[in-house]
Amino acid sequence: MINDHRHQLIIEGNWPTQSTVTNRYYFIYIFVHSLIPSFQTIFYYIFSCLFLKSEREREREREREMGTMRPSSIAVDEGEQRTKVPQEAHNHENDQLDAGALFVLKSKGSWVHCGYHLTTSIVAPPLLSLPYAFTFLGWGAGIVCLVIGALVSFYSYNLLSLVLEHHAQLGHRHLRFRDMANDILGPKWGRYYVGPIQFMVCYGAVVASTLLGGQCMKAIYLLSDPNGSLKLYEFVIIFGCLMLVLAQIPSFHSLRHINLISVVLCLGYSSCTTAGSIYIGNSSKGPEKDYSLKGDTKNRVFGLFNAIAIIATTFGNGIIPEIQATIAAPVKGKMFKGLSVCYAVLTVTFFSVAISGYWAFGNQAEGLILSNFLDDGKPLLPQGFIFVTNIFTILQLSAVGVVYLQPTNEVLEQTFADPSSKEFSLRNVIPRLISRSLSVVIATVIAAMLPFFGDINSLIGAFGFMPLDFVLPVVFFNLTFKPSKRSPMFWLNVTIAVVFSTLGVIAAIAAVRQIVLDAKTYRLFANV
Repeated sequence: MINDHRHQLIIEGNWPTQSTVTNRYYFIYIFVHSLIPSFQTIFYYIFSCLFLKSEREREREREREMGTMRPSSIAVDEGEQRTKVPQEAHNHENDQLDAGALFVLKSKGSWVHCGYHLTTSIVAPPLLSLPYAFTFLGWGAGIVCLVIGALVSFYSYNLLSLVLEHHAQLGHRHLRFRDMANDILGPKWGRYYVGPIQFMVCYGAVVASTLLGGQCMKAIYLLSDPNGSLKLYEFVIIFGCLMLVLAQIPSFHSLRHINLISVVLCLGYSSCTTAGSIYIGNSSKGPEKDYSLKGDTKNRVFGLFNAIAIIATTFGNGIIPEIQATIAAPVKGKMFKGLSVCYAVLTVTFFSVAISGYWAFGNQAEGLILSNFLDDGKPLLPQGFIFVTNIFTILQLSAVGVVYLQPTNEVLEQTFADPSSKEFSLRNVIPRLISRSLSVVIATVIAAMLPFFGDINSLIGAFGFMPLDFVLPVVFFNLTFKPSKRSPMFWLNVTIAVVFSTLGVIAAIAAVRQIVLDAKTYRLFANV
């Protein structure tokens, strides 16, 4: 889950003046029309849970009536399970895979590899914005929100994994998020809602990773040459060249070694950040510690919403089905082990960075805590230490970017590749090279041209990470397993769906407000 909070979501200031009122209503108009799919999801979910059978259940009933139940499915009748999964049916299903699933989403990995992929996609440099979120919450609320975010996201991801395992046992393994939506909610939901939202979130994460990588490169450059003349977009292009090479790695499973290194890197820069914050906090170099909440009542309210949105999207992933698709069959229980690896790393990194950064800098913590290591361009830590921390961050950003590029690669492969030809035949290699290179070039151009992309990406994250990672998992679980309406789990899932849908709307409001406030400062190819 990546969301560049370097824009810092500044809460201070007033609403737009009369000269910007037209822009304000224009963004509000777009925002209101964007809300419709989110409300449709909630209303459909509650109505379906109370009154309707799931699409998959109705399909199974029709198959039973017609006597056409697939031989590879599991028939369930009054608590008795009769498993019929012939190897021939499994091989036949593999033969019917499209090129995207066959070449990009290869099911060859173990739960350890799954843990690497999950850790890279969740434990990413946006965690360096957590001390900034604490400046709007304070100690108590900040830690409570961080704990709730960890518990709810772990719970939601496990529910999503259980739904995927259930359908795999029925002989219908879902390899993509949109496949799940097609099967559970209906084809229109996968085609027109889940698919586009996932693409926007993942491609937005690629753009944001490229932009943040360029910004970290520029920080290193200015540290060594404060009067240097190179511009931000030049560093973005350099980082884009690195992404151009990594994008040619053929499959998600092929990233397992890179993502292992990524896990080490995230532990590295998190440890450096924590150590640096503690050192500065114990020295006389840092700012005076002040943990009071800044601003008037209105700004504090928006600050609270922004902080919750930052924490929620920092836990975002958006590609759980695609990651689980990389696991070799049988998949039962493997995703839980992978999530356990991921959240062990997450607990250590998220809490150490958030607590040490806020303790050291208080309400002066910036959107990217590494920025606090410099005071008016002068380093508060040894230059080598800051250099190493930024290098770790840059390298992990490249891994994060290529992970979130996989859904785009899968779509491109499905569109241009031929599943009947060999993976590395000229028929498939040439379209793969051209299409993937173009997708990276476009992402790099967007990042270089729109250095304020963080504002836009926060809006995408509000409408993307919230439904994909918190709302849809509980919706899918209730529609698939149909827990009793008297059970605590049913109402816990309903509560999570409603609360996080509301938070998504609030986060979108805050993002739109920030876009309106910052619109007057937007410049193409700006050197920020």
